[in-house]
Amino acid sequence: MAANVPTGTYRVQVRPDFDLDATAGLAGYLHDLGVSHCYSAPLLAATPGSPHGYDVVDPTRVNPELGGPEALRRLATALRQQGLGLVVDIVPNHMGLFQPAANPAWWDVLTHGRDSPYADWFDIDWAAGPIVVPVLGDAADLAKLTVAGGELRYYEHRFPIAPGTGDGSPQQVHDRQHYRLVDWRLGNQLLNYRRFFAVTELAGVRVEDAGVFEATHAEVLRWVAAGDVHGIRVDHPDGLRDPGGYLATLRERAPDVWLVVEKILERGEPLPAHWPVDGTTGYDALGEVCGLFVDPDGAPPVDGPGWDEEAHEQKLAVTRRLFPAELRRLDTLAPGSAETLGELAANFHVYRTYLPYGRADLDAAVAETKRRRPDLAGSLDALLPRLTDPADDLCARFQQLTGAVMAKGVEDTAMYRWNRFVALNEVGGDPSRFGVPPQEFHEAAARRLEQWPAGMTTLSTHDTKRGEDVRARLAVLSEAPDLLLTLYGRAGIPDVSFEALFWQTVVGAWPLSAQRLQAYLTKAAREANRSTSWDAPDEAFEATLAAAVRRLDDDAALRADVEAVVHRIRPFGWSNALGQKLVQLTMPGVPDVYQGTELWEDSLVDPDNRRPVDFAERRDLLAALDAAAVSPPVDDSGVAKLLVVSRALRLRRDRPELFQRYHPVQVTGDPAGHAVAFDRGGALTVVTRLPLRLAAAGGWDAEDLKLPGGTWTDVLTGRVADSSRAGDILATYPVALLVRE
Repeated sequence: MAANVPTGTYRVQVRPDFDLDATAGLAGYLHDLGVSHCYSAPLLAATPGSPHGYDVVDPTRVNPELGGPEALRRLATALRQQGLGLVVDIVPNHMGLFQPAANPAWWDVLTHGRDSPYADWFDIDWAAGPIVVPVLGDAADLAKLTVAGGELRYYEHRFPIAPGTGDGSPQQVHDRQHYRLVDWRLGNQLLNYRRFFAVTELAGVRVEDAGVFEATHAEVLRWVAAGDVHGIRVDHPDGLRDPGGYLATLRERAPDVWLVVEKILERGEPLPAHWPVDGTTGYDALGEVCGLFVDPDGAPPVDGPGWDEEAHEQKLAVTRRLFPAELRRLDTLAPGSAETLGELAANFHVYRTYLPYGRADLDAAVAETKRRRPDLAGSLDALLPRLTDPADDLCARFQQLTGAVMAKGVEDTAMYRWNRFVALNEVGGDPSRFGVPPQEFHEAAARRLEQWPAGMTTLSTHDTKRGEDVRARLAVLSEAPDLLLTLYGRAGIPDVSFEALFWQTVVGAWPLSAQRLQAYLTKAAREANRSTSWDAPDEAFEATLAAAVRRLDDDAALRADVEAVVHRIRPFGWSNALGQKLVQLTMPGVPDVYQGTELWEDSLVDPDNRRPVDFAERRDLLAALDAAAVSPPVDDSGVAKLLVVSRALRLRRDRPELFQRYHPVQVTGDPAGHAVAFDRGGALTVVTRLPLRLAAAGGWDAEDLKLPGGTWTDVLTGRVADSSRAGDILATYPVALLVRE
């Protein structure tokens, strides 16, 4: 475990329009909110104009668009003055190629090919010929190349010319280069460098090479050595050739930092215990917390294929559609293996193995492949000795493929097609797993305290499919699934499953503008790749989506029905939102608050969840809250959530001794499990679960919490708990945070 573990973090999407100096201006607010660390998006130089920073182009310097190294020092100083630390997000797996001239290493590789001093930085199949650059509108566009300023140019795209090759026509010059420009649609078939998932503009980096590691990590490690950075979040370690080896090297070079990894764990999958990290970024915790507020008895019937079949079908489809280049590279290592390995990749139920760790997952995938494709049994048996040898290039590259297949097939396709109950369609989630019973939650929390007490917990990230409070409102529908029946069939969308997504999105995030809804629907439909797609948009289908949005704007009766559903579930959604937030903030682990989510959070998938945050409003509301003599109501303002967030974070920071244990608190007289409580060692959390059913039953009655001895005070209201009845403890809010005095 790191020497200095945060008590709470706050994620800021640092980017050109909210740079390092703007982030420094939040230091006082973050201190007042109660976090111990600011947690930033990537800070290294990225593609000019990048709104997220994950497309790093120069790992040797701070992004000048964020203010450069001087601004980073100002941020570190501002945080230090408030007693805060800094956690940074790093991207070891890939670098951005969209603007080659912005990436000095890639530009040099394109210029000099295998002779470039940076040739070993990138995972390029040099035996496959010139580097494939899929950028042309079509093959005929080679005729549109020009030579200007000593460069090859294609519209706004610029490419280098190798020394001594610049004579002749643009086409002749092009044909002498260490790269070949091709139709962008051919990237999935022809690409000869490893990439991030199926993104051709992000090239894989060979950090397993000691020299490459040093060159690409020296700047970040310098921040750590200077005492400016105290924690590191590692993006997408599953893409690396040897994640465990990489993390061991990083830990050796930064022994005292808090180190968490963006590792997506499937249900029941453990984080490799031998990894020298403090935990994951918390998607597993997200699923446990959100599931606690879903009624297991409210699962809608499955209409069509089950989730496992949908997920398998889409993994197999993306393997064939998006990853033929990766399969071709594997086929060069084991001729004739492409079909077998594609089928095997689609049968993994986890993102990847880390052999020899994870051998059971490989064996399970082999068995499932043989069940589905008995004709491949012989081929699988022949390949297995190589697929189980970590020293074999075939084994290493296949492990890198399966994570990409899972991410693109499940997260980015199946979860937009299988829309039974979209609150569960989340990163690392299992949409067929309907709800998490309290006992199961308690067991998971106890395991987290025992195994990964310093891992991050979260409810929202820049990658979640919808904001935490959208999920909280949708969870109410698990208690009353018939409420949406008045809306289904009225959107005019010919794809029945997608219409279900449409109405759940509308009700979950209402009110939302037509522009936001239209942008989300277009992205979701193209990701689903059923009625339209990114590669071949179906104008007719997308017109039906636009018509549905217009109908929602123009049809007063339809809007009234939507608002009636929302009016019915909104207060219970607020109850769930406060409950899941308090649980996440006080359960074992280090709680993260994604920017803006200290008030109600109605965002959808990115880029919607990267909209500007009104920090001035939040600062003013927090100051007013601190000065107020009465508890704020639970209403549209979201101040009640700000109360929960600030009081829980402050308590964790100021009194860490209250959060050293985990004990479920028994509730008698509550067979439906409406009250969930746990004691962290002097700080006791109580939340309301399934609030709509509770209200329908007449509210709290004889439910009684078996409070440990002593006097307990609710830090949310300042009131002494002079009764152990749930109805008395939760008289003001649907949640309580009790402290033993």
